[in-house]
Amino acid sequence: MYQPAHFVDNDPASLAALMDAWPLAMILRHGADGLAADHVPLRWDAQQRTLRGHVARANPLWREAAAAGADGLPVLAVFRAEQAYVSPGWYPSKAATHKAVPTWNYAVAHAHGRLSAIDDAGWLRQFLGELTGRHEAAMPKPWSMADAPEDFMAQMLAAVVGIEIRVERLEGKAKLGQNRAATDRQGVIDGMRADGPLSAQPMAERMARGRGAG
Repeated sequence: MYQPAHFVDNDPASLAALMDAWPLAMILRHGADGLAADHVPLRWDAQQRTLRGHVARANPLWREAAAAGADGLPVLAVFRAEQAYVSPGWYPSKAATHKAVPTWNYAVAHAHGRLSAIDDAGWLRQFLGELTGRHEAAMPKPWSMADAPEDFMAQMLAAVVGIEIRVERLEGKAKLGQNRAATDRQGVIDGMRADGPLSAQPMAERMARGRGAG
């Protein structure tokens, strides 16, 4: 990833927050038919430096990982957080110099590592219980695996395979206008809040908070 120094975000807490808040990752690999990408929710374990998830048994990703052996399959997991178009009209400096062009602000985390398959019903049951507990916690009536009939749950578990990425390198980039004057950055925040599309509002709030928040 191209990394201008002022956009680098390699703070572990910041990247963990981003991956926790935006867990749907794009897993890239060299597959049997060339470059391939899968979109999989992953959970970061900072102590073990692993990302865990699951895929459909029909997905060739886990079979390619199993075929790669003990070393695992080299992959890149990309997490993308807020992103938005930036109009040059939002920069106060434009009125004085007209030296401004459009750009795009965004925040991402890249996890490089090796993916292994975990075809183990006990592992899956525990992991999926923890995963659904995490995402159901804010629901008015949280769903749990125990809510489903046991035979149905066993059928669902048999249809998926666990995956684990041993992360070897984790890097982040938060392009939030750090290369602009403070007045221009505030102008972008104000412009997104007042005139930007709804999709730009989360980016305005991230810019206001700074790069450290997920």
